[in-house]
Amino acid sequence: MRKFIQKALEKIEKLDSQQIQKLVSDLAQENERLEVVLESMTDGIMVTDTENRLVLYNKSAERLIPFVSVPEVYERKVWAVIADIEISDFVKSVLEHQETVRDREFSIRVGGEPRTLSCSVLPLVRNGKIQGNLFHIEDVTEKRAKEIRLRRAESLASLTTLAAGVAHEIKNPLGAIGIHIQLIKKSLQGKGRVGKRALMKHLDVVTEEVERLNKIVVDFLFAVRPMDAHLELRDLNGILLDLVKFVEVETAQGDVKLNVELAEGLPRLLLDEKYIKQAVLNLVKNSLSAMPQGGVLTIRTERKGDYVRLQVMDTGIGIPPEYLDKIFEPYFTTKEFGSGLGLTIVYKIVKEHKGEITVDSEPGRGTTFTIKFPIPQPERQLIDYRQEVPEGVAT
Repeated sequence: MRKFIQKALEKIEKLDSQQIQKLVSDLAQENERLEVVLESMTDGIMVTDTENRLVLYNKSAERLIPFVSVPEVYERKVWAVIADIEISDFVKSVLEHQETVRDREFSIRVGGEPRTLSCSVLPLVRNGKIQGNLFHIEDVTEKRAKEIRLRRAESLASLTTLAAGVAHEIKNPLGAIGIHIQLIKKSLQGKGRVGKRALMKHLDVVTEEVERLNKIVVDFLFAVRPMDAHLELRDLNGILLDLVKFVEVETAQGDVKLNVELAEGLPRLLLDEKYIKQAVLNLVKNSLSAMPQGGVLTIRTERKGDYVRLQVMDTGIGIPPEYLDKIFEPYFTTKEFGSGLGLTIVYKIVKEHKGEITVDSEPGRGTTFTIKFPIPQPERQLIDYRQEVPEGVAT
């Protein structure tokens, strides 16, 4: 319909009165249709011209961000129409600096109730030219409330999983301690002499189980407490080379061939060396336990666009597909011995570095853990700039 009207307007000089009347009627219907669409929207819409004057708005905009009390709002600067000072200042700053902002949230009171609004300011572009601006307002109060409820439910579920895991982990050590204390009591209550060797044997077991309990508590606290990571610009390859020296003996003893493939010229990353070593060591130990008969362990780094990728790959037994979504959950383990927190700790460390970790595995063919570390912004801009310098131009 719009194309038809446009073509008719181009030939308006050749139209007779009846055709012009039909064109005006079609234009009126088109305008009415657009008006119905705007008024039916629950989101607020405000449109400005190139001089930032309000030329169009719907009732939802007026409802979500009440307008100032003036006889006429059209042709006024859009920020002068908005009653809320914080939102008005935001719109004025964005438009005067010709910026594009998406989903900036504001807390206001509408009808005495607190509401959360998500506001976006976008340019209106046609044929490559800016024709004005669009101010979009969305009430996200219920959405944010649902997200909070979901996070609380997830936190409760995680707490339940952690509690069940801790209870399961401490059950065996406590049982062993109880048994050996009973044996010590029985020996002391007997009429004969108590052998020192027998008592020491029982006490050694008790000491060992106490240390095991302490490790469970330490791992648990690490998994639930906020991390105190000190991120500094570090050389990831250098950290990995230090770690490789530490694990070379263990890999040799396990008949595992160690491949180290570190890309040259990687940018420095914001890392906490201690935590990165712990995360990679956990992955290496996980790989070694998956290759009891030996195999190949590969540690590889490379740059991929705006991030550096670190991979720890093994040729071990692999992970069944049904377990892949669970391996980072607390106390989930397929090993006979193990806390079930190793990969949870790795996941937490990676997230603390604003990275991502994924796993790809196939039973019988091995597993690959991939960590993506973001390249700090200054490093990224410098590299992009140099890549764009034409050949033969001095820098």
